[in-house]
Order: sequence, then C-alpha cells, then structure tokens
Amino acid sequence: MPGEITSLGAGVAGPFNFQLNQAFNFMLPILAGYIAMSIADRPGLAAGFVGGWIAKQGYTLGYLSTAMDSEAQAALVSGGFLGALLAGFVAGYLMLGIERALEKLPSSIEGIKPILLYPVLGVFLTSLIMMGVNPIMGAINSALSGFLNGLSGSSMVLLGIIVAGMQATDVGGPVNKAAYVFGTAALAEQTLSGNMIMAAVMAGGMVPPLPACILGSATAGGLSMLFGCASPAPHGGAWVIAVINNPVQYLIALFAGAAVGCLVLSLLKKPLPPEQSGLAK
Repeated sequence: MPGEITSLGAGVAGPFNFQLNQAFNFMLPILAGYIAMSIADRPGLAAGFVGGWIAKQGYTLGYLSTAMDSEAQAALVSGGFLGALLAGFVAGYLMLGIERALEKLPSSIEGIKPILLYPVLGVFLTSLIMMGVNPIMGAINSALSGFLNGLSGSSMVLLGIIVAGMQATDVGGPVNKAAYVFGTAALAEQTLSGNMIMAAVMAGGMVPPLPACILGSATAGGLSMLFGCASPAPHGGAWVIAVINNPVQYLIALFAGAAVGCLVLSLLKKPLPPEQSGLAK
C-alpha cells in the first residue's frame, strides 16, 4: 500500500500535527458532553464531558485502588468512540432522573440545584457507571482497532468502497450516519488505517453533491484507499485537502467518483419531454 505513515497526520507540518493530536484528546469528551446536553440541557454537559473523558482514558473501578501504580496506568484501555457515545447517553438520562428525584426538595434550596447538586451528583454517578462498564467498552474498542489495523491491500479498498457507498445511500439518513460514525471511531484511534478510512468516508460524502449516486461515491472511496490517501480531520472533504496525505490522488478520486456518477445518471435518466423541461416553444 502506498503511504508508509504510522501516526496521525504524518504529512502535516510538525506544529500543526501536535496541535491536532492535542485536540483529539478533547474530541470524545466534548462529543459525550453535547450528547448529554441534547438530552438533559445544560445540567448534562459537565457529567457527559467527565464521562467521555473517563471513557477515553479507560479508567475502571479497579484502577482507583492502584492509581499511583505505573503498571496499572499502562494497562488502561480506552473505550474509544463507542465508550464516549455511551457516556453521553448515560449522563443525559441519568441527569433527567436526578432532576426528577430532586423536584420535591424545599424551594429554599432551588438556587443551589444547578450549581451544586446537579453537577456533583451527575458527575459522581456517571463516573461510577462508566468506570464499571469501561472494561467491556475497552475490549470492544480493542477488537475493533485490531480488525481495522489488520486490514491491508485489497481488503482496505473493499472497505473504502463499502463505507463511501454507504455515505451516498441515504444522504443524512441512518446508513449515512453509520458510515460516518464508523469513520470517526477509526479516526480516534490515530492510526494509518483509521486515517485512510476517514478519507474514504469523506470522499464518499463529497461526491453526491457533484451529483448524487452510490456508485460514484463508492468509486471515490475505493480509489482513495487504493491511492493510500489518509485524513487526520473528521470532516471537511476537499476543504481540508492541505492536511490530507496524497492530496493530488485524493482530488483525482473525488473527480473520478463524480465522473462515474455523471455517466451513470446520464445512462439511467431519460430526457424530459419539452413541455416538462420548459424548453417547449
């Protein structure tokens, strides 16, 4: 496979690459925080953020008793994107339950609920739950990472075809979102395979507007994988071309996908009668 890179954004300038890596440390906690906020409004934000951070770091209940042990720290396994996703929902619905449970408290302490009771109880309970389930989420995340990192050659091209084609299947719908979630989950692992998957997903998302067609998107995703293109950015398509590995080949993949889409549409779509097209004299 072309592109012998082994870490996030290897083709990117050093300072920018460093800042991008630092930003990824907060991507999952922020995701979890805003998922929780979408469920329970502002009270859910803090609990979701902390739950997402715990998921990313891989903290467990067993880790609490060995927090100063360097070997225990090295053994932590991140729950990754799926763990952060779970943390957001846990924190959000847990906060809704806390709000209902505290409704009958005296009105004299109403003012301290949002600044003390909600955040303290929400963060504490979310942390306990996430530490309890993190071993399971970490195992799932490790298995997924191992599967992705084990792909090479034609397997990666096939995967690119599948995820890019999914992007164009129901633009904005559940199939599209499943492909994007898969791409960002792979990207969060900061590996070459993850970056290549994200590039293929973005290629599939860029083709439909040029026009929309699954075959065109699948072509773009397959070529992106074949060319070894890799993206350290979770969104942006051609707008983040400056940070994509093998940028020229990536643009070729996009335009090839668009060309295939145009060709297929021209073969499948019949010209409208003059009275429907507005060209009637």
